[in-house]
Amino acid sequence: MKQFVLEFWRFGLKQANACLFGGFLLAVMIITHYWYPLEGLHRYDFIFLAAIAFQVVLLVFKLETLREALVIVVFHLVATVMELFKTSDAIGSWVYPEAYVFGIANVPLFTGFMYSAVGSYIARVWRLFDFRYSYYPPKWTTVVLVTLVYLNFFTHHYIWDIRWLLVAATVVMFYRTTIYYRIIEKHRQMPLLLGWFLVALFIWFAENIATFANIWIYPNQHDGWEMVPWAKLSSWFLLMLLSFVLVSLVRTIHADSHREKETSDAGER
Repeated sequence: MKQFVLEFWRFGLKQANACLFGGFLLAVMIITHYWYPLEGLHRYDFIFLAAIAFQVVLLVFKLETLREALVIVVFHLVATVMELFKTSDAIGSWVYPEAYVFGIANVPLFTGFMYSAVGSYIARVWRLFDFRYSYYPPKWTTVVLVTLVYLNFFTHHYIWDIRWLLVAATVVMFYRTTIYYRIIEKHRQMPLLLGWFLVALFIWFAENIATFANIWIYPNQHDGWEMVPWAKLSSWFLLMLLSFVLVSLVRTIHADSHREKETSDAGER
């Protein structure tokens, strides 16, 4: 029981560490929603500058590696392109209702950091928990999958939405994949698909908080805040998959097959 409590505590601390950037960003959004005294600086611009400053702090104090910072830059670019499309007058999937200076078209520049927070979390949690995998598919197949995922975010406005086919393809590719994570010394394990679902669920909760804080609003929220539909979970699951695969391109996929574990156990005997 003592070991369980200790591991549970350390698990929580490591998760909090991995969520540093996302947690900071969400905290700034909530605080400035209820209290924002800077009349000469738009709230959205303040969030943008705060995100940059926090990134600098993480790098200066070596709480984030240069490789993780590179992941954040890539996510910011990928996300901004999608945001420009989704918020265009022709599409209008969601809107940013407040004024800003730092922005392009209908997109304030801080928005890229919201997606980067997901990439930052995955990169940091990968390092902190020393991720290893069994039955992980070849990287090139995962790149093909997430390329289709990214394209579908655009094309489903004009042709058939294939998100459920993409979810099914993900299940087929990863149903055997197990992730091994180290809390203290021993590696624990869970199905990778379950881990992804839990992360997507957490992002969905954060999205509800962000829309409540008037960071962005969906068409059904124009007349008052409503909970984000559960159907958005599929979008976040696929976006999180995209984030994971992008991080995997700068990380080594350490194999930890069942055969290797059995061999190790036999050697200990």
